[in-house]
Amino acid sequence: MNFNLDFRYVLIILVITIVSVILHELAHGVVAYWLGDRTAKDAGRLSLNPIKHIDPYMSILVPLILYMLNAPVFGGAKPVPVNNRNLKWHEWGMALVSIAGPLTNFLLALLFFLIGYFSGLLNGAGGEVWRFFFAEFVYVNLGFMIFNLIPIPPLDGSRILYAIAPDGFRNVLASIEQYGIILVYMLILLFGEVFSHVMISGMNGIINFFYFLVGN
Repeated sequence: MNFNLDFRYVLIILVITIVSVILHELAHGVVAYWLGDRTAKDAGRLSLNPIKHIDPYMSILVPLILYMLNAPVFGGAKPVPVNNRNLKWHEWGMALVSIAGPLTNFLLALLFFLIGYFSGLLNGAGGEVWRFFFAEFVYVNLGFMIFNLIPIPPLDGSRILYAIAPDGFRNVLASIEQYGIILVYMLILLFGEVFSHVMISGMNGIINFFYFLVGN
């Protein structure tokens, strides 16, 4: 593979990552706004402007490193500010705000799978670059979805778990909030192979479900 083609693949990963994290965060903000919280709107985060959302480390560097290591690609953006005291249904409202991001990634993966499948581009009808684009759009969004559903604060899965957890466990979640992302990174570093296996298995299982939906 020549350098130019490598560069195109890297650029594709960057574009997919940026689009995916922007829509993920925008979904959080829009649902929060629907449920009565204007915090994201007042902060200018109900926007498709990449500058409003991109975190140089989580949105660019981490996904690129993972791609170069041939590991499942995931990442994030600047978290959308939400004041759960303004939300309807409080904890359940926050759970709805939280699930909106991973659900958006799931729907993006399904949409691009269907477009790629029925156009033939996912199977290489338009050449290797188009096949790569559609395949990676599916994989990256499924990777974002699964990663964000990990039930460790501040990831989305913890907000969903918080809504159904007893008070004692809620206190545990709250106590590790500020250290949660460090804990996630430590788990990935210490159990990276297991983590990758679980993510790849989950992604492939969902893709098999997509093929089932189209009768394949």
